[in-house]
Amino acid sequence: MFRFISESRRTRRTTLNLLAAVGLALTGAACADSSTGNAADGKITVLLKDAPGDVKAAVVTISQVYMQGSSEGDDPSTRVILRDTPITTDLLTLANSTADLVKDGVVPAGTYGQLRFVITGGYVEVDNGDGTTSIFASSPDYAGLPSGATVAGALQMPSYAQSGLKVNLPGGAVTLNSEQTVVLVDFDVSQSFGKEAGSSSRWVMTPVLTATELQFTGSAKVTLTKDAALTLPTINGTAVTLGDFKATLTKSGGTPTELPLTDADNDGTFEANFKFVPAGDYSVDFVAPAGITSFTTTPAHPATITVTSDGSASFAAVLNTVTQ
Repeated sequence: MFRFISESRRTRRTTLNLLAAVGLALTGAACADSSTGNAADGKITVLLKDAPGDVKAAVVTISQVYMQGSSEGDDPSTRVILRDTPITTDLLTLANSTADLVKDGVVPAGTYGQLRFVITGGYVEVDNGDGTTSIFASSPDYAGLPSGATVAGALQMPSYAQSGLKVNLPGGAVTLNSEQTVVLVDFDVSQSFGKEAGSSSRWVMTPVLTATELQFTGSAKVTLTKDAALTLPTINGTAVTLGDFKATLTKSGGTPTELPLTDADNDGTFEANFKFVPAGDYSVDFVAPAGITSFTTTPAHPATITVTSDGSASFAAVLNTVTQ
């Protein structure tokens, strides 16, 4: 997902993407002049985040980020450039973190209809289902390709290098002034890259983006311990541990975010910490390692937790039984 955050000079980020709020100003106006406004200029911070998809890698080069006024169409003279230094990133590495695209970019007070990302190249690496993978790239000589990579086909990215990837803002526009404005834009990788119909050699990038007002994000902590009476099995000569399980967090209608369970302090409690989680209700579950067909926990899984704005939620489970 993309995280777009505008902050005033009177505020500062207290964590990577969590800010102390001083105000939220959103407007549904369809037309306005981005160069006018009574308030002082604001500052823009743009953070990039993404939900995991089914592909092995989804790399893009973002060459420019800019704001577009809601009444000027695609007129380049009305753009407010926030970043023009290219950055290449694998979206799948950002499932539980963010990448700074813009920090403290000054934007004239006014109303803007779109945030845009100029994407000049990219590739996806997909699982062929037989233990091998294939790479589809915007160009056979795309600079972001891994060294020695063989390109199996084309990744089509229509017009994103010219007019940019358009992110429509909530209500049709957003007003920026000296107060803080926060907008969350979800980029769903699992739905945004797909094979072209009737073709085995082409993939198409068709981003699925959803912009909403951002309630301050929270976090979710999931832990798993083992019942003292339970002995975990050995599968294919390897003893199963709680570290072989994974935790998932899923919002209704969304794509599950999956994290490994780790025990950093070796106290027998394995945990996964989900960061930058928008407020709402979530389903928490565990994924067992290969060879285990079912398992039970106390409390029972899956379970529902509620993440609050600027807060945290937790789910602690004990593994009781496993079945091979």
